[in-house]
Amino acid sequence: MALRDHIAIIENRHTRAVKFCWMGVRCLCIVVGLALWPAAAHPTQAVGGGCGGTERNCVTEWNKNAEETLTISHPMPRPFQNEALIYMAYVSAAVYDAVVAIDRRYQPYGTGVTAPAAASADAAAVEAAYRTLIAYFPGQTSRLATLYDASLAAIPNEGKSDGQAVGLAAANLIINSRVGDGRLTPIATTSTFTKKAEGPGVWRLTPPFAAAQTPWVGDVTPFILQSADQFRPDGPPSLQSAEWVEAFNEIQKYGGVSSDFRTPEQTATAQFWTANVIRQYNRALRDVVDANALSLVDSARLQAMVNIIGADAQIAVMNAKYHFLFWRPVTAIDPKAVTTDSYGPVPGFTDGNDATVEQEGWRPVGSPGTTPNHPEYPAAHGSITSAMAEVFSAFLGTNRFNLVIRGFNPAGSAGNMDAVRTFTMPAALRNEIVDARVWAGFHYRFSGVAGVVLGRQVAKYDLRSAFRPVD
Repeated sequence: MALRDHIAIIENRHTRAVKFCWMGVRCLCIVVGLALWPAAAHPTQAVGGGCGGTERNCVTEWNKNAEETLTISHPMPRPFQNEALIYMAYVSAAVYDAVVAIDRRYQPYGTGVTAPAAASADAAAVEAAYRTLIAYFPGQTSRLATLYDASLAAIPNEGKSDGQAVGLAAANLIINSRVGDGRLTPIATTSTFTKKAEGPGVWRLTPPFAAAQTPWVGDVTPFILQSADQFRPDGPPSLQSAEWVEAFNEIQKYGGVSSDFRTPEQTATAQFWTANVIRQYNRALRDVVDANALSLVDSARLQAMVNIIGADAQIAVMNAKYHFLFWRPVTAIDPKAVTTDSYGPVPGFTDGNDATVEQEGWRPVGSPGTTPNHPEYPAAHGSITSAMAEVFSAFLGTNRFNLVIRGFNPAGSAGNMDAVRTFTMPAALRNEIVDARVWAGFHYRFSGVAGVVLGRQVAKYDLRSAFRPVD
């Protein structure tokens, strides 16, 4: 049965089944209910008149500072996106715990932070973010200290010192609790992993043959999940299956640099989603805060949901990637794309299936011509985007939202976030990311679907387990 026509039950353990129904060419239908508890926001005006002389509240201002610390090259190299999410989660957890210790409307992430009733929540948020960032990035202390001083200067003195003490306690709690969690340093460090026997379907390094990207992320202790493999999907399809043949042929046809079948809009969609996901979803959360005039505590809660759940989703997906070690399209379609890498022979293997035809010189359009340097299955962008769709839907209490996402515009400068898309439903966001990674030449459709399911499972579990109202 053709991939786009069948009904594949992907979730088969731990939770109720989720059915993805391929109707026509691209329609992705998710047949389950919402999360068990609604997380509707209760908007109020943001606390204070800005932070550090800006119009933003102190949570979103330091969310931006943290994002820029991790995505703009300073003296240190930039971390990979899955790695950066872990650091964003550290900061977000500390800020959330600091603010809820004072506000007391939501359950904290960690336990043990107490606060005087009159403590400044603004000062607590600034202190927690600043102390967490300089603990992990001491080389950026001078830059961050300038921002810190400006933020504190804009906060009224009443309760400020008490708030700072709360923020420091929250930062120390998170930093101490995450000692030995599996995070490796320095930034962008690779690590060893268990390889599979050489053969068709086994992952190889891909052009430009960078070292394996952060295998250790899959072994980091999750923030809320019980284990990194809690929702590990079943494996990719057999190379002799009809599902494999259809996926191979689809990505070969639509995902290559020289494709005559991919439309300009499909190319733009593929390139839109090559933007940095840290910037995409943290900018989205700041937009939601601004559009809804959220209070400081609701801002902190949304930030924690985005980055802690995002980190869990990517820890889970990297764990699965280095477990299955499935090959990328470029090495499946062009076995001559491989080089001497100690992972197998040169040239590489064909799939051994007479229904597929290899194509020498085929390269993905996404970057262009290069492929992310980690295994293929399941799709990481599918996982993070699906998790974020669940987070924003749960937080806003609706499956009908107008979520603005910014992405890469190929007509602009390198690394820009100038393209803007608005998604009205979580399903629309999930549909597009699956399509986008196929059209980019990075992921087979079944991998995108598996990533979407994994991300949703992680988000639903985490949302049931944390960030709840105290009552």
